Amino acid sequence: MSNLFAGLLPILCFLGLGLVVVLAAAVKIVQEYERGVIFRLGRVVGAKGPGLFLIIPIIDRMVKVDLRTITLDVPSQEAITADNVTVKVNAVVYFRVIDPVNAIIQIEDYRRATWQIAQTSLRNVIGQSDMDHLLQEREKINETLQHIIDEATEPWGIKVSIVEIKDVELNTQMVRAMARQAEAERERRAKVIHAEGELQASEKLALAARRMGEEPGAMTLRYLQTLVEIGVEQNTTTIFPVPMDMLASYIQSASRKDNS
Repeated sequence: MSNLFAGLLPILCFLGLGLVVVLAAAVKIVQEYERGVIFRLGRVVGAKGPGLFLIIPIIDRMVKVDLRTITLDVPSQEAITADNVTVKVNAVVYFRVIDPVNAIIQIEDYRRATWQIAQTSLRNVIGQSDMDHLLQEREKINETLQHIIDEATEPWGIKVSIVEIKDVELNTQMVRAMARQAEAERERRAKVIHAEGELQASEKLALAARRMGEEPGAMTLRYLQTLVEIGVEQNTTTIFPVPMDMLASYIQSASRKDNS
């Protein structure tokens, strides 16, 4: 009996080890942020998880898919804008898998494919935009990029949530040209403001002259007020006031001589 048991012991150990291996291959654990796509003899059964479940060893095969949001860094792309300006633009894309089955069976590598589409779309959108539009309307360009990339990756079960242009690099000559343009714009605004100020001042002076012309003593009072303002300052200027009546008689006599 002991000899029989001793002979069966290796077989029992082998069967026990095989059972452990089979159970280890059959038991699968998928995290909360993952899904397991099951293939049975090459055909898709579906996506399972999260948690613990069993598959048929050798017959079933499982591929895990991460459902968390993925940050994809698009490297700097050199492109020419619609107004023939060469720029380098980089961006960042945020996307996630919403259909694990399509993400596995519709595309070989959905991350690399999304990365390639993001680069191509970025160059195309930059080529259709002017430089001023690229710098001032970045939010609209981000929305356009998000719509284009999301539409292209939708059959793969990918949802693109955010696309952001991080930086726009210009060459040195273009930076200098834009600086000169900004300086010229500021000078133009300064001249316009100065001209508007002169126009308003002339209108007020004309109104003041008409008001003073209506009152004979107004000009004399303004003249004396000017003398008082000059006298307040500490200076060595000596002013001799001349009555306005004397000036008026002198002007009238001079005009008579000219007429004669």
